[in-house]
Amino acid sequence: MMQLAVLGFLYDAQLHGYDLRRRIAALTGHVRPIADGTLYPLLKRMETAGLLRRELQPGQVAAPRHMLSLTPVGEQELLNRLRDPDELFITDENRWFTLLAFLRHLDDPARQAAVLRRRLHFLTQPASFFWDGDRPLRAADFDDPFRQGLFTIATATTRTELTWLRETLASLESQA
Repeated sequence: MMQLAVLGFLYDAQLHGYDLRRRIAALTGHVRPIADGTLYPLLKRMETAGLLRRELQPGQVAAPRHMLSLTPVGEQELLNRLRDPDELFITDENRWFTLLAFLRHLDDPARQAAVLRRRLHFLTQPASFFWDGDRPLRAADFDDPFRQGLFTIATATTRTELTWLRETLASLESQA
């Protein structure tokens, strides 16, 4: 998830490590705070793999800064991940939001629609947080107001996303 965020933000603009960390935290920090001990080793691995480059530029007020940008290989890696995301990026809400934040970079409405159709298919399968054998349980099956709340919130969120997915798919398919 973090590597996709790095690729996506650097596709948008050349950034200093601190600015990149701040943007990733704004997108995904509610899931897990972004520690320097996580981000900077990842950036080094990505640089070694040829996905990004580091360039020393004069600082505005202070010392020179290391600016990060994508290489053509890094740009292609982002587009490949957007075209054919791993299943977890479709099924896991936090990974899905990270993917969705950069899906606009996939400059092909048909390919964008293919990704959205995968998410739509996932959301329309029978699901529940709790099961009674093969039967998915619903909010009405519980006297517990907290489990009822869990189901009520999840159902409302899913309905909203389904509406958005269907509307966006219709728009993308009319462009293709």
